[in-house]
Amino acid sequence: MQLDREKSYLKREIKFFKKHPELLDKYAVVLKKLENDPFEPSLKLHKLQGNLEKFHAVRLTYEYRIILILMIINERIVLVDIGSHDDVY
Repeated sequence: MQLDREKSYLKREIKFFKKHPELLDKYAVVLKKLENDPFEPSLKLHKLQGNLEKFHAVRLTYEYRIILILMIINERIVLVDIGSHDDVY
């Protein structure tokens, strides 16, 4: 799978890791797992509902999530948002 980041995601990513630099290593692992197999159980990939129904989410930590668009046909994953559970939902 190919990982793409929206421009708005890049800004949020920079801001997020200024506050949470301790999560950079974990983030790298999560991104690698997404590229290799987005359905790997440890990612806890799940489809969202309501206003976010076209998106999926994976777990960075218990508190923090990454919101994404999963496009299996084109072998692409578009990263949309990163932040705490309450911030991204």
